Amino acid sequence: MIAAGAAEEGLAPMRSISPEPAPVERAREDLSRRYGEVRRRTAALAAPLSPEDQTIQSMADVSPTKWHLAHTSWFFETFLLQPFLPRYRAFDRDYGYLFNSYYEAVGTRHPRPERGLLSRPGVAEIARYRAHVDEAMGRLMTRLDHRVAPLVELGLHHEEQHQELILTDIKHVLSLNPLRPVYRPAPRSAGAPAPASSWADFAGGLRQIGHGGDGFAFDNEGPRHKVWIEPFRLATRPVTCGDYLVFIQADGYRRPEFWLSDGWATVQREGWQAPLYWQRRESGWSIFTLAGERPLDPAEPVCHVSFYEADAFARWAGKRLPTEAEWEVAAVEADVPVAGNLMPGVIGEDTGFHPAAGGDGDGLQQMFGDVWEWTASPYIAYPGYRPAAGAIGEYNGKFMSNQMVLRGGAVVTPADHIRPTYRNFFPPAARWAFSGIRLAEDS
Repeated sequence: MIAAGAAEEGLAPMRSISPEPAPVERAREDLSRRYGEVRRRTAALAAPLSPEDQTIQSMADVSPTKWHLAHTSWFFETFLLQPFLPRYRAFDRDYGYLFNSYYEAVGTRHPRPERGLLSRPGVAEIARYRAHVDEAMGRLMTRLDHRVAPLVELGLHHEEQHQELILTDIKHVLSLNPLRPVYRPAPRSAGAPAPASSWADFAGGLRQIGHGGDGFAFDNEGPRHKVWIEPFRLATRPVTCGDYLVFIQADGYRRPEFWLSDGWATVQREGWQAPLYWQRRESGWSIFTLAGERPLDPAEPVCHVSFYEADAFARWAGKRLPTEAEWEVAAVEADVPVAGNLMPGVIGEDTGFHPAAGGDGDGLQQMFGDVWEWTASPYIAYPGYRPAAGAIGEYNGKFMSNQMVLRGGAVVTPADHIRPTYRNFFPPAARWAFSGIRLAEDS
């Protein structure tokens, strides 16, 4: 290796004795490194939780933490190790029944609402399962080829989806505990005021949306296709808790004229009076976070609202929600960096996983991170979509299932997992996801 002083004097650097790694070898090393990083991050997210925490299922849509830990390992075992690693032996053949997510399509699978009944295998046994899979994946990584590498990448992005779900689900679990337990302590923000809200204008016309370039994308993000958009305006920041509090004080939850009929029926049936995790105390409103309960910050983006609540707020404000095409066109044409308040690559001790007030700046703010933003678009397939063959196509092919699209990622979304074309989707009444609101209007 050349000494630093020689480089400063302008001498030509000496060639390393070791040859440069071939592109295939470099790709293998990069993917192996990424595999380790993603798997360690999952373990770090589960580390603050007790075995009892990791076993609870608080509602049908929530999965226990230990199920996420096992299911993400089942993915690698099922789609990579069993078909591609010679003489691989499954850790436990019953795990293919317990941790398979295809209960909807195959009636013999373990039903999702009963995942919380699985007291066994325990957390320690699932940790051994993960270690077994990781050791075998290390061997498989030495023989990566064009069939294996794309599936490894898919498995890692699938695990990142479950990293977000680990936090989303355990927040709901802990919120039901009267002790209001803390998942991970975190410092409070400085309490800065929210930036002023203004509007960004976008011209109408023929545009293209959807993933069509290099890099990973889920199949539901394509194919890239043309859409016609009328001129529109997008709010430069998300709706804040303070904005939403005005809606509550204006009897927004008691005025049916702002609500879709099914949304109004849901409000009446569920007794909604505020977003999920809001509590009215004698001292004022408080909010439950993964760092415990604390006073509501009016400057931070409102979070944990359903599509019905987002749509009702927009109608009350005399605005509307953007379509997903408008959202994507705005993010791309405004050249918004894919960065923000997202899950870091390495989980620090003070990572609070809570939306924060945006800073000052021109143009669109907080498009990525903080909160997923509801759109007015139903989750349907793009023109020309073809599902992936076999069970792999199950993950994002749930079209026409009464779900709405969200864009932009949240504070619990891994930073290397999000992009402008990413399509998240939830039922319109869902509130436990980190979902918020950005307003739009016609120009």
